[in-house]
Parts: sequence; structure tokens; C-alpha cells
Amino acid sequence: MQFVSCTEERHATAILAIFNHAILHSTALYDYQPRAPESMGPWFETKRRNGFPVIGIEASDGTLMGFASYGTFRAFPAYKYTVEHSVYIAEPYRGAGLGRQLMEELMASALANQVHTLVGAIDAQNAGSIALHEKLGFSHCGTVAQAGFKFGRWLDLALYQRILQTPLQPVDG
Repeated sequence: MQFVSCTEERHATAILAIFNHAILHSTALYDYQPRAPESMGPWFETKRRNGFPVIGIEASDGTLMGFASYGTFRAFPAYKYTVEHSVYIAEPYRGAGLGRQLMEELMASALANQVHTLVGAIDAQNAGSIALHEKLGFSHCGTVAQAGFKFGRWLDLALYQRILQTPLQPVDG
């Protein structure tokens, strides 16, 4: 097992498969339709343009087992030190502690990039993800009741945050 910086050329197909499985079979993504392969170019470009990491974990044979990333929390300048993160594990590799490993790497990247607050938006019924975040020092900071509708039911969105000790000298503007 090894951590890698995911690239569009090498990992787009695997990331797309992980996304689409989550869309079709879970409430990890409040989306209805699988994403098209063409969506990955703009997704990676947004990550590159904003300096957002895409950290993968590969098996010894190079198979992408999962990935984590973060992106813009809200598109207003004063939120520049806050990001919304996500972590996804391919179905065959769930329950093996990979989510925790990826989150630890992602938090280290956030520290290095002067992020102050990590926010996770988690389906309130996703007990596994909530437990992981709590073990990693995230605190529940709110729930948006009936934020989404999928699989014939209303979904509540729980927000979890972790405040980091960066940046040392935040600035306006």
C-alpha cells in the first residue's frame, strides 16, 4: 500500500468508478445520475487550479483503493482558510482503516497548505463516516434537516469540523 498524488491520466477512471458507485448505491453523494467520463477533466482542473490535493491510496498492484480531497467551502474570499473535504473508499476495500489513513494524510496536507478549518458534510445516517470523523477530532457543528431527497426519502446533512492551528498569521483580502 502506498499514498500517491492522483493524476487525471492515471486515476480519473478509478475515481469516476468510485464516485459512480457512491452515487448509485449510497447517500455519500447527494447526486442521482452517474457522472460522465468527460466530467473528470474539469474536476481535476479545478483541483489543480486551486492547489487542492487529490490523495490516493494504492494497492501493491497499483489499484486505487480510495482517495481523499478537499475543495472550496463557499465561494467568498473570507472563507479562504476553510475547505470542505471528502474521502471515498472503493467498495472491496471498505472497513480496513483506509479512510482513517487517507484522512490523516489529507489533514497533514491541509496543515502544510495553511488551511484553518476542515468541514465534512456527511449524511446523518452514515454512522461509519461520523465515527471516523469523531475519532479524528472533528466536532459536530450542525445538521441541515431534510437537505436532500434521494432513494424516496429526505436526507439530513450533518456537518463536522476540525480546526487546525494554521495559518500562523491569517490576513484579510
